[in-house]
Amino acid sequence: MSPALPGMPSGSLAHAERLALCDTFASVGPDAPTLCTPWTTRDLAAHLVVREQRPDLAAGIVVPFLADRTERAQSRVASRPWGELVETVRTGPPVWHPTRLGPVDEVVNLAEMVVHHEDVLRGDGAPGPRRTPSAELEAAVWGLLSRMGRLLFRRVEDGVELHAPGRDPLTVRGGEATVRVTGAPLEVLLTAYGRRGVADVEVSGPDEAVARFATAHLGL
Repeated sequence: MSPALPGMPSGSLAHAERLALCDTFASVGPDAPTLCTPWTTRDLAAHLVVREQRPDLAAGIVVPFLADRTERAQSRVASRPWGELVETVRTGPPVWHPTRLGPVDEVVNLAEMVVHHEDVLRGDGAPGPRRTPSAELEAAVWGLLSRMGRLLFRRVEDGVELHAPGRDPLTVRGGEATVRVTGAPLEVLLTAYGRRGVADVEVSGPDEAVARFATAHLGL
């Protein structure tokens, strides 16, 4: 993995995942598929640059009526040379950006970098893990789910419990019927962010609740 850059939070798991993502970008090239269909790796890298370098233009990511403005900015960024684009992601946000601080970086960027790294690693759409996450990363991911689970599963009609080997179960949504999602923390996180088709998880519970869960919109 590439070394940390001056000014970036080198002890941050989010930063380590950023470097790993950029190494994968460099390995697969600008035209590889991602799980963010129809984006290629070039489009995904441009999204990350706009999100961090131009927060004034990134609002369209979450505000629909500003989406055209964001897409135009992203297209301009995507036209840059591939190596330059990857290095911009690797270097991280401007010096004034709050995510230059390690604790802020973890809160804001860990899920973003982990999920988008998997979007590239599993870009062919085949299910199952492509790497073995560290125990530290798995623990951090489970912590993310404990904090964000209610938000990520808020559109599910029924109760939701998350289970992972060796971890305390998380009840992220209540309901008369309960769906249980079981898998390694990273696989459960991918499910929570709507990547169910590639996540290695078992979903169990009453048949009708499982069927409703299969069509629920998950994630932010």
